[in-house]
Amino acid sequence: MTPEEFYQQLSQQGFDLSDKQKQQFETYFHLLVEWNQKINLTAITEKEDVYLKHFYDSVAPVLQGNITNQAIRLLDIGAGAGFPSIPIKILCPEIDVTIIDSLNKRIQFLNLLAEALELDGVHFYHGRAEDFGQDKTFRATYDIVTARAVARLQVLTELTIPFLKVGGRLVALKASAAEEELADAQNAMKLLFAKVIENKHYTLPNGDPRQMTVLEKKKETPNKYPRKPGMPNKKPL
Repeated sequence: MTPEEFYQQLSQQGFDLSDKQKQQFETYFHLLVEWNQKINLTAITEKEDVYLKHFYDSVAPVLQGNITNQAIRLLDIGAGAGFPSIPIKILCPEIDVTIIDSLNKRIQFLNLLAEALELDGVHFYHGRAEDFGQDKTFRATYDIVTARAVARLQVLTELTIPFLKVGGRLVALKASAAEEELADAQNAMKLLFAKVIENKHYTLPNGDPRQMTVLEKKKETPNKYPRKPGMPNKKPL
């Protein structure tokens, strides 16, 4: 997908990018490739692939109506090089974005990226989701949590639901069908008072399959969740 095809796809779905937004995506691409030579950010570096498999893929929740351009607080867990939240922020500048990532070098990249893109309302923190999920500054304060190819839903539920306000939603993006993951996650969702709102199959413009699973938080999360770092992976709920 060339940048022009990217703009055209967005325009067809009601999102006409300004010159500033187009330049932000272009700068994002160049910084991603430049920094990828220093630290491992992505295996995808060809321009047309970045625009399709990173940028277009990341804004899918906006294109499909699960996230809108309004003053909400969005948290991205394990965003790596900023996907999906930074492309979402470029497209929807009213959203306040926080990223938590366990590798400090990626946080350094994100700080430089935000400065280069002149982004306001972005916050980056180095650490584990399990620790931040028990911090009252972060716990139960977000409207949306996003996670793209981070962990199986059974684990992801424990890592993300504690951050949400009651009524807030987890938007999980994956490359493959999630029916098996949903079945495995039933107990975790029950313990964390989360309910499936949507489980959608769709394709990228080149035909690659994708899956978007949306969970809604129905009640306050019990205080013991998330458990200590590493436990959600070692002993999933």
